[in-house]
Amino acid sequence: MSWGELDERSTRRAWRLKAEGVGKGDLVTLSVPNSSAFYELTFALWKLGAIPHVVSWRLPRIELNAILEVARPKLVIASSPELCTAVGAKGDDFGLVDGSGEPMVYEAAPYWKAMSSGGSTGRPKIIVDHTPGAVDVESPLFRLPVDGVILNPGPLYHNAPFVLTHHALFRGSSVVGMSKFDAEQALRLIDENKVAWVNMVPTMMLRIWRLPSEVRSRYDLSSLSTVWHMAAPMPAWLKEAWIKWIGPERIWELYGGTERQGSTVITGQQWLEHRGSVGRPTGCEMRILDEEGRDAPAGEIGEIYFMPSTGAGSTYHYLGAEARQTSDGWESLGDFGWMDADGFLYIADRRTDMILSGGANIYPAEVESALMEHPGVDVAVVIGLPHEDLGASVHAIVRPTVAWGTRLSAEDLLTHLGERLVRYKVPRTIEFTTDPLRDDAGKVRRSALRDERIGRVPAVTINPTGIRA
Repeated sequence: MSWGELDERSTRRAWRLKAEGVGKGDLVTLSVPNSSAFYELTFALWKLGAIPHVVSWRLPRIELNAILEVARPKLVIASSPELCTAVGAKGDDFGLVDGSGEPMVYEAAPYWKAMSSGGSTGRPKIIVDHTPGAVDVESPLFRLPVDGVILNPGPLYHNAPFVLTHHALFRGSSVVGMSKFDAEQALRLIDENKVAWVNMVPTMMLRIWRLPSEVRSRYDLSSLSTVWHMAAPMPAWLKEAWIKWIGPERIWELYGGTERQGSTVITGQQWLEHRGSVGRPTGCEMRILDEEGRDAPAGEIGEIYFMPSTGAGSTYHYLGAEARQTSDGWESLGDFGWMDADGFLYIADRRTDMILSGGANIYPAEVESALMEHPGVDVAVVIGLPHEDLGASVHAIVRPTVAWGTRLSAEDLLTHLGERLVRYKVPRTIEFTTDPLRDDAGKVRRSALRDERIGRVPAVTINPTGIRA
């Protein structure tokens, strides 16, 4: 789609949205997959000063209804005919045929986006970004090219793909979009379109890395100057492999939340000097607080708190939730971590995901990283299940790679983990599945996986090497 077509099509949609009563400051819910229609709708809403409220187009009706009860949008636009019928939504072609092509006077939205999140608890909340619907296109952001080409392999209903693709468009760059991630197809698109910039999640990078070397070497990645990764923990071994493959100067990592209270950034070169870190704070201050709310010394794990440079409460507000914060406005995303003597942050895990087993703190991200080093593991998720004696036991849910399939055994994994983890961290039970465990943005609903397994005996292999802490 050309720039002229984007302008003309979004204007037609904007006039029809206006006829439906949509105006400045109104939330409009978009349940639309990656497509040109998605961008036409976001730009149409911004022309009216309205706020795109983005949800996954895969949401079942019950979950969508729960979010809509919180959002109370002016209008819902959905690609699914079933959802259109169920919730009275307009189709994703809304306005294209009967909308006017006449130029319109634009309004600036008070807030430029609202993103939905079930979070680790599964309770819906909406994060309304306080950035207004106006942007300085000259300001640098995430090394995005101006008048260049970027690739978007992630779902637009997640914050990072939404933000970064739109800001690329704001800066005159073309976006090559993928409707669904495929490892070799991503490399092919980078090669064919001379892509300069891409943002991925570790799951995508793992699948690219596991392509046969002759497949990876088939494609020219010389145009690619920047590879960002974020949104999920990155196993150190995988990051090191990418650094060796394409060079540390091209690898960048961000840690932060949709709420924008604070973030950290690290380059590939810095990571080699601070292996495992997610970087130092940028645009904010950061503290690590212990259980008593005191500042933890370097090297000690505590909860991570941020204060944006613009002040407490300046970057967002929730619909349907309350911020986790101190009395003086420092906010937490619920993650645990520590800082080294140079001020670089290391993530342990989410507070809600930590497993307390026999008095020992076990962080699932560490166990998952070790599991995914095994060539037969496509995805691994680790949760804590109730245990009469220990309080909680470590349970691993593993999706094997297609190449390994049923050849992958619990014994293989236990031998593999025994070389990488202290014994009390090794899962006591291992479950194999063919179900998807993470979405296209690398997110996982641990609470849902945990709830599904509590109250039933899963198909597991008991870990014979497990010991009581």
